[in-house]
Amino acid sequence: MPSKNRGPRNAQQRLPLIARSLMLVALVLSGILASTGVGAPPTRQEEVATRGAQVMPFDLEQTMHVFQPLADGGLQSVTAKDPANSQQIALIQAHLQEEAAKFRQGDFSDPAKIHGEDMPGLAALKAGAQHIGIQYTPLSNGAQIRYTTADPALIMALHQWFAAQLADHGHHASGH
Repeated sequence: MPSKNRGPRNAQQRLPLIARSLMLVALVLSGILASTGVGAPPTRQEEVATRGAQVMPFDLEQTMHVFQPLADGGLQSVTAKDPANSQQIALIQAHLQEEAAKFRQGDFSDPAKIHGEDMPGLAALKAGAQHIGIQYTPLSNGAQIRYTTADPALIMALHQWFAAQLADHGHHASGH
C-alpha cells in the first residue's frame, strides 16, 4: 500500500492554496457586505433624518417639506402626504407653530441640532431675526411659515438656509 506523504514539504505546497482560498472568501464576503450597505458610513441625508426624528415629532416618510425662496424671503411648508392623516397634520401644525415662535426670538437651535451649527445662512438669521417677519399659518394638510424681510443680506441668508435644508432632506423635500 502506498504511503501518503504528509511531511513538511507537502504541507508547504498546500499553504499557498489555503492562502488563496482564504483571500477569495474574504473578497466574496467584502463584496456581499458592500452591496448590502453593511459597514458603509451613513450618508449626510441619513444622518439628518436620524437627528430630525429626535427634533421633529412627525414622520418624515409621511410628510413633505417645501422650501420656496421668494424675492422678499421665503415660504417653508410641511404637509402630510395623506391629507386624511389627522395625526401627522396635528404634529406638523404644533411643531411649526412652536418653531415660528422660537425663530421670532432668534432661536434656531432645532434646525442647528438637525443640520449643524455651521449650516449656511444660520448665523445671519440668528443675528438678524428681529428684522425678519415670521408668520405661521396652519393649512388643511399641514402648516407653513412665511419669512419676509427688506434686508438683502437676510434674504440671501434665508435662501442659503433653504438650499441647505433642501439638500439635507433629500427626497423628503422639494424646492416648490
